Amino acid sequence: MDQHSDDTAPERRARDPETTRRASGRDRAGESPGGDFFSMTVEHLFTEVWSRDGLSGRDRRLLLLGLLVGQGMDDALEVQIDAALRTSELTPGELREIVLFLTHYAGWPRGARLNGQVEALITRSGRDRGAGR
Repeated sequence: MDQHSDDTAPERRARDPETTRRASGRDRAGESPGGDFFSMTVEHLFTEVWSRDGLSGRDRRLLLLGLLVGQGMDDALEVQIDAALRTSELTPGELREIVLFLTHYAGWPRGARLNGQVEALITRSGRDRGAGR
């Protein structure tokens, strides 16, 4: 049995709110009008998976970005790019480098779509300031 099996969702979230905030890019990632399915999934993901030793949050984010690009999961990709920018895990210049790198593996149509998403999110975040182009 899991060492935390008697914990309630709020107790688990309270155990490591920083992991939840950094992984999701939001202060309250487990709350959603989607009900228990979404809340429990997010709860497990952030309190048990993203908080494990062995990989940094940045490493996990990079792996996830590559996976989402390869799978063509544009909606989830936008959420992850946004979180990477808001938490300062990745800079605009690093995101642009990721676009260049992944384009050669995922193909030009996917790369063009990714580039559009990255540039739009950088512009919306106001973090560009001309650096990293």
